[in-house]
Amino acid sequence: MAAVFRVVTFGTGLQEGHTAEVRGALESAGATVIQSTGDDDGRYRFWTFTVQFGGSAADLRKAVAELVTEAAGVVVVPSALLDEGTKLLIMDVDSTLIKQEVIELLASHAGKEAEVAAVTESAMRGELDFAQSLHARVAVLKGLREGVIAEVGTRIELSEGAETLVGSFLSAGHLVAVVSGGFSQILEPLAARLGLTHAKANLLGVAAGALTGTVVGPMIDRAEKEKSLRTWAEAAGIPMERTIAVGDGANDLDMLAAAGLGVAFNAKPAVRAAADAAVDFPYLDVVRHFVRL
Repeated sequence: MAAVFRVVTFGTGLQEGHTAEVRGALESAGATVIQSTGDDDGRYRFWTFTVQFGGSAADLRKAVAELVTEAAGVVVVPSALLDEGTKLLIMDVDSTLIKQEVIELLASHAGKEAEVAAVTESAMRGELDFAQSLHARVAVLKGLREGVIAEVGTRIELSEGAETLVGSFLSAGHLVAVVSGGFSQILEPLAARLGLTHAKANLLGVAAGALTGTVVGPMIDRAEKEKSLRTWAEAAGIPMERTIAVGDGANDLDMLAAAGLGVAFNAKPAVRAAADAAVDFPYLDVVRHFVRL
Protein backbone atom coordinates (compact mmCIF):
# COMPACT_ATOMS: atom_id res chain seq x y z
CA MET A 1 0.00 0.00 0.00
CA ALA A 2 1.36 3.41 -0.98
CA ALA A 3 2.20 5.88 1.79
CA VAL A 4 2.23 9.67 1.60
CA PHE A 5 5.58 11.47 1.87
CA ARG A 6 6.63 15.11 1.67
CA VAL A 7 9.68 15.99 -0.38
CA VAL A 8 11.05 19.50 0.10
CA THR A 9 13.77 21.09 -2.00
CA PHE A 10 15.11 24.40 -0.74
CA GLY A 11 17.98 26.83 -0.96
CA THR A 12 19.11 30.37 -1.58
CA GLY A 13 20.06 29.35 -5.10
CA LEU A 14 17.05 27.16 -5.87
CA GLN A 15 16.16 27.27 -9.57
CA GLU A 16 13.10 26.05 -11.45
CA GLY A 17 15.26 23.60 -13.36
CA HIS A 18 16.35 21.96 -10.11
CA THR A 19 12.74 21.67 -8.97
CA ALA A 20 11.85 19.97 -12.25
CA GLU A 21 14.75 17.56 -11.78
CA VAL A 22 13.48 16.60 -8.34
CA ARG A 23 10.00 15.93 -9.74
CA GLY A 24 11.51 13.85 -12.51
CA ALA A 25 13.60 11.79 -10.08
CA LEU A 26 10.57 11.12 -7.90
CA GLU A 27 8.45 10.01 -10.82
CA SER A 28 11.25 7.84 -12.20
CA ALA A 29 11.41 6.10 -8.82
CA GLY A 30 7.70 5.27 -9.08
CA ALA A 31 6.30 8.03 -6.87
CA THR A 32 3.10 9.81 -7.85
CA VAL A 33 3.10 13.57 -7.23
CA ILE A 34 -0.35 14.46 -5.90
CA GLN A 35 0.38 18.07 -4.98
CA SER A 36 3.20 20.57 -5.32
CA THR A 37 3.61 24.12 -4.10
CA GLY A 38 6.42 26.64 -3.73
CA ASP A 39 7.23 29.92 -2.05
CA ASP A 40 9.98 32.51 -1.64
CA ASP A 41 10.29 34.23 1.73
CA GLY A 42 12.95 36.68 0.56
CA ARG A 43 15.84 34.73 2.11
CA TYR A 44 15.43 31.35 0.44
CA ARG A 45 13.07 29.51 -1.87
CA PHE A 46 11.47 26.15 -1.22
CA TRP A 47 9.28 23.78 -3.18
CA THR A 48 7.21 21.03 -1.59
CA PHE A 49 6.00 17.86 -3.28
CA THR A 50 3.38 15.63 -1.68
CA VAL A 51 3.78 12.16 -3.14
CA GLN A 52 2.37 8.67 -2.86
CA PHE A 53 4.98 5.95 -2.92
CA GLY A 54 4.98 2.22 -2.35
CA GLY A 55 8.53 2.07 -1.02
CA SER A 56 10.29 3.55 2.00
CA ALA A 57 11.57 7.02 2.83
CA ALA A 58 15.08 5.61 2.40
CA ASP A 59 14.20 4.55 -1.16
CA LEU A 60 13.02 8.07 -1.97
CA ARG A 61 16.15 9.58 -0.44
CA LYS A 62 18.25 7.37 -2.65
CA ALA A 63 16.29 8.53 -5.69
CA VAL A 64 17.03 12.22 -5.04
CA ALA A 65 20.46 11.91 -3.37
CA GLU A 66 22.41 13.09 -6.41
CA LEU A 67 20.28 16.23 -6.60
CA VAL A 68 21.51 17.56 -3.24
CA THR A 69 23.97 20.38 -4.02
CA GLU A 70 25.59 23.33 -2.28
CA ALA A 71 22.84 25.54 -3.71
CA ALA A 72 19.84 23.32 -2.95
CA GLY A 73 18.99 20.68 -0.38
CA VAL A 74 16.37 17.96 -0.70
CA VAL A 75 14.57 16.44 2.30
CA VAL A 76 12.28 13.40 2.29
CA VAL A 77 9.82 13.56 5.20
CA PRO A 78 8.35 10.26 6.46
CA SER A 79 4.58 9.91 6.50
CA ALA A 80 4.32 9.88 10.31
CA LEU A 81 5.46 13.51 10.48
CA LEU A 82 2.59 14.46 8.17
CA ASP A 83 -0.03 12.79 10.35
CA GLU A 84 -2.27 14.53 12.85
CA GLY A 85 -1.08 14.46 16.44
CA THR A 86 1.44 16.14 18.68
CA LYS A 87 5.06 16.15 17.55
CA LEU A 88 8.32 16.74 19.39
CA LEU A 89 11.13 18.88 18.01
CA ILE A 90 14.43 18.44 19.86
CA MET A 91 17.53 20.47 19.09
CA ASP A 92 21.15 20.82 20.04
CA VAL A 93 22.04 24.30 21.28
CA ASP A 94 25.59 25.42 20.43
CA SER A 95 25.97 26.07 16.68
CA THR A 96 22.37 24.93 16.17
CA LEU A 97 19.81 26.88 18.19
CA ILE A 98 22.45 29.55 18.71
CA LYS A 99 25.29 30.72 16.48
CA GLN A 100 28.13 30.35 18.97
CA GLU A 101 29.88 27.68 21.02
CA VAL A 102 29.35 28.91 24.58
CA ILE A 103 32.46 27.29 25.99
CA GLU A 104 34.56 29.24 23.49
CA LEU A 105 32.96 32.49 24.65
CA LEU A 106 33.78 31.57 28.24
CA ALA A 107 37.31 30.53 27.28
CA SER A 108 37.94 33.92 25.67
CA HIS A 109 37.74 35.44 29.16
CA ALA A 110 40.51 33.06 30.24
CA GLY A 111 42.67 33.82 27.21
CA LYS A 112 42.32 30.20 26.06
CA GLU A 113 39.83 30.60 23.19
CA ALA A 114 42.07 29.13 20.45
CA GLU A 115 43.05 26.17 22.61
CA VAL A 116 39.45 25.34 23.48
CA ALA A 117 38.19 25.88 19.92
CA ALA A 118 40.67 23.32 18.61
CA VAL A 119 39.48 20.71 21.10
CA THR A 120 35.82 21.52 20.36
CA GLU A 121 36.32 21.03 16.63
CA SER A 122 38.04 17.69 17.18
CA ALA A 123 35.27 16.50 19.50
CA MET A 124 32.50 17.55 17.12
CA ARG A 125 34.20 15.63 14.32
CA GLY A 126 34.13 12.56 16.56
CA GLU A 127 37.92 12.37 16.93
CA LEU A 128 37.84 12.71 20.73
CA ASP A 129 35.66 11.19 23.43
CA PHE A 130 33.15 13.90 24.34
CA ALA A 131 33.40 13.43 28.10
CA GLN A 132 37.17 13.68 28.13
CA SER A 133 37.17 16.68 25.81
CA LEU A 134 34.56 18.50 27.88
CA HIS A 135 36.48 17.99 31.11
CA ALA A 136 39.65 19.26 29.41
CA ARG A 137 37.93 22.36 28.08
CA VAL A 138 36.09 23.17 31.29
CA ALA A 139 39.31 22.83 33.30
CA VAL A 140 40.76 25.94 31.62
CA LEU A 141 37.86 27.98 33.02
CA LYS A 142 38.95 27.43 36.62
CA GLY A 143 39.15 30.66 38.54
CA LEU A 144 36.96 32.76 36.25
CA ARG A 145 34.56 34.88 38.26
CA GLU A 146 30.96 33.66 38.24
CA GLY A 147 29.76 36.94 36.73
CA VAL A 148 31.39 36.00 33.44
CA ILE A 149 28.52 33.56 32.83
CA ALA A 150 25.95 36.37 32.75
CA GLU A 151 28.22 38.48 30.54
CA VAL A 152 28.51 35.62 28.04
CA GLY A 153 24.74 35.19 28.14
CA THR A 154 24.32 38.72 26.76
CA ARG A 155 26.51 37.81 23.75
CA ILE A 156 24.44 34.80 22.70
CA GLU A 157 22.84 35.12 19.27
CA LEU A 158 20.04 32.86 18.11
CA SER A 159 20.53 31.22 14.74
CA GLU A 160 18.64 32.90 11.90
CA GLY A 161 15.01 31.82 12.06
CA ALA A 162 15.35 29.98 15.40
CA GLU A 163 12.68 32.04 17.12
CA THR A 164 10.32 31.56 14.16
CA LEU A 165 10.89 27.80 14.19
CA VAL A 166 10.27 27.45 17.92
CA GLY A 167 7.22 29.72 17.83
CA SER A 168 5.62 27.91 14.92
CA PHE A 169 5.91 24.51 16.63
CA LEU A 170 4.69 25.76 20.00
CA SER A 171 1.76 27.75 18.58
CA ALA A 172 0.64 24.64 16.70
CA GLY A 173 0.51 22.70 19.97
CA HIS A 174 3.72 20.72 19.54
CA LEU A 175 6.61 20.29 21.98
CA VAL A 176 10.04 21.90 21.60
CA ALA A 177 13.01 20.69 23.62
CA VAL A 178 16.72 21.34 23.66
CA VAL A 179 19.48 19.17 25.07
CA SER A 180 23.01 20.47 25.18
CA GLY A 181 26.56 19.51 25.97
CA GLY A 182 26.84 23.15 26.99
CA PHE A 183 25.83 24.69 30.29
CA SER A 184 22.54 25.10 32.11
CA GLN A 185 23.52 28.49 33.55
CA ILE A 186 23.41 29.83 29.98
CA LEU A 187 20.58 27.65 28.70
CA GLU A 188 17.98 28.21 31.42
CA PRO A 189 17.39 31.94 30.71
CA LEU A 190 17.29 31.23 26.98
CA ALA A 191 14.80 28.39 27.44
CA ALA A 192 12.56 30.62 29.56
CA ARG A 193 12.72 33.38 26.97
CA LEU A 194 11.67 31.03 24.17
CA GLY A 195 9.09 29.15 26.23
CA LEU A 196 10.69 25.77 25.54
CA THR A 197 8.93 22.65 26.79
CA HIS A 198 12.12 20.97 28.05
CA ALA A 199 15.76 22.00 28.39
CA LYS A 200 18.75 20.08 29.71
CA ALA A 201 22.48 20.87 29.83
CA ASN A 202 25.59 20.37 31.94
CA LEU A 203 26.07 22.33 35.16
CA LEU A 204 29.26 24.32 35.65
CA GLY A 205 30.79 24.02 39.10
CA VAL A 206 30.89 27.28 41.08
CA ALA A 207 32.41 27.94 44.50
CA ALA A 208 33.20 31.17 46.34
CA GLY A 209 32.04 33.24 43.35
CA ALA A 210 34.32 31.57 40.83
CA LEU A 211 34.19 28.68 38.38
CA THR A 212 35.81 25.50 39.70
CA GLY A 213 36.79 24.16 36.29
CA THR A 214 34.51 21.15 36.75
CA VAL A 215 31.12 19.88 35.64
CA VAL A 216 28.71 18.98 38.44
CA GLY A 217 26.46 15.92 38.25
CA PRO A 218 25.70 13.60 35.31
CA MET A 219 27.22 14.62 32.00
CA ILE A 220 25.05 15.35 28.98
CA ASP A 221 26.75 13.30 26.27
CA ARG A 222 25.44 11.69 23.08
CA ALA A 223 23.82 8.79 24.97
CA GLU A 224 22.07 11.18 27.35
CA LYS A 225 20.80 13.25 24.42
CA GLU A 226 19.13 10.20 22.90
CA LYS A 227 17.78 9.15 26.30
CA SER A 228 16.27 12.61 26.80
CA LEU A 229 14.56 12.44 23.43
CA ARG A 230 13.03 9.05 24.22
CA THR A 231 12.04 10.04 27.77
CA TRP A 232 10.31 13.28 26.77
CA ALA A 233 8.54 11.64 23.84
CA GLU A 234 7.30 8.75 25.97
CA ALA A 235 6.10 11.07 28.75
CA ALA A 236 4.01 13.02 26.22
CA GLY A 237 2.70 9.90 24.49
CA ILE A 238 4.45 10.83 21.24
CA PRO A 239 5.72 7.91 19.14
CA MET A 240 9.33 8.22 18.02
CA GLU A 241 8.12 8.37 14.42
CA ARG A 242 6.62 11.81 15.19
CA THR A 243 9.88 13.29 16.51
CA ILE A 244 12.40 15.43 14.67
CA ALA A 245 15.94 16.08 15.91
CA VAL A 246 18.35 18.78 14.75
CA GLY A 247 22.07 18.99 15.51
CA ASP A 248 25.52 19.61 14.10
CA GLY A 249 28.12 17.49 15.90
CA ALA A 250 29.13 13.93 16.71
CA ASN A 251 27.50 14.39 20.13
CA ASP A 252 24.14 14.54 18.31
CA LEU A 253 24.46 11.36 16.25
CA ASP A 254 22.47 9.06 18.54
CA MET A 255 19.48 11.37 18.86
CA LEU A 256 19.49 12.09 15.12
CA ALA A 257 19.41 8.35 14.44
CA ALA A 258 16.63 7.73 16.98
CA ALA A 259 14.27 10.48 15.77
CA GLY A 260 11.66 10.05 13.08
CA LEU A 261 13.66 12.59 11.07
CA GLY A 262 17.26 13.50 11.91
CA VAL A 263 18.44 16.82 10.46
CA ALA A 264 22.10 17.86 10.26
CA PHE A 265 22.32 21.66 10.51
CA ASN A 266 25.52 23.11 9.02
CA ALA A 267 27.07 19.95 10.35
CA LYS A 268 30.40 18.21 10.33
CA PRO A 269 30.79 15.81 7.35
CA ALA A 270 30.35 12.62 9.40
CA VAL A 271 27.12 13.96 10.92
CA ARG A 272 25.83 15.18 7.60
CA ALA A 273 26.44 11.75 6.06
CA ALA A 274 24.63 9.94 8.87
CA ALA A 275 21.54 12.18 9.07
CA ASP A 276 18.29 11.74 7.17
CA ALA A 277 18.51 15.31 5.89
CA ALA A 278 20.97 18.19 5.78
CA VAL A 279 20.45 21.94 5.97
CA ASP A 280 23.57 23.67 4.69
CA PHE A 281 22.56 27.29 4.99
CA PRO A 282 22.00 29.54 8.02
CA TYR A 283 18.18 29.59 8.17
CA LEU A 284 17.03 27.19 10.89
CA ASP A 285 13.35 27.97 10.35
CA VAL A 286 13.32 25.97 7.10
CA VAL A 287 12.81 22.93 9.36
CA ARG A 288 9.21 23.99 9.94
CA HIS A 289 8.44 23.10 6.33
CA PHE A 290 9.54 19.51 6.91
CA VAL A 291 6.52 18.54 9.05
CA ARG A 292 2.80 19.07 9.20
CA LEU A 293 2.18 21.78 11.79
